[in-house]
Amino acid sequence: MASEAPAAPPVPDVAATWHRVLLLHARVESRLATALQRHHGIGLSEYRALGHLAASPTSELRMQELADKVGLNQSSVTRLVARLNAAGFAYRDLCPDDKRGVYTVITEAGRARHAEASRTYEETLSAALEAAGQADPQLSGTLAALSARVGGE
Repeated sequence: MASEAPAAPPVPDVAATWHRVLLLHARVESRLATALQRHHGIGLSEYRALGHLAASPTSELRMQELADKVGLNQSSVTRLVARLNAAGFAYRDLCPDDKRGVYTVITEAGRARHAEASRTYEETLSAALEAAGQADPQLSGTLAALSARVGGE
């Protein structure tokens, strides 16, 4: 008599929800990255870095602070800033009080590119979330809960 393979243990609800959120994240990030590159010639990390720099009261952030805000390690943010610098969207500056401190400063061109790309980002994000909710009814509930929390803040 052949034995059946043991059934996989059930995935707890919180884990199943987390897996749906991760899938949603991957799909949305892909659509955002494609739209920003196609319409504005910048990647998603560049867009987010410009956003953090534009939101800074001094229009600059220390490299480590920018890395933390964008979710990159030090070497990745160094390459990111090099791309922004090459495009004329930001430049590096030394801290006058601490010569070891390096800042990234947004330029007017970087501020303008971020402003132009913001509409594309918002429209693409809304469309991607709506499509995800229609494609996955379980995800639709998660998105509705998220929207209610964001709208209620």
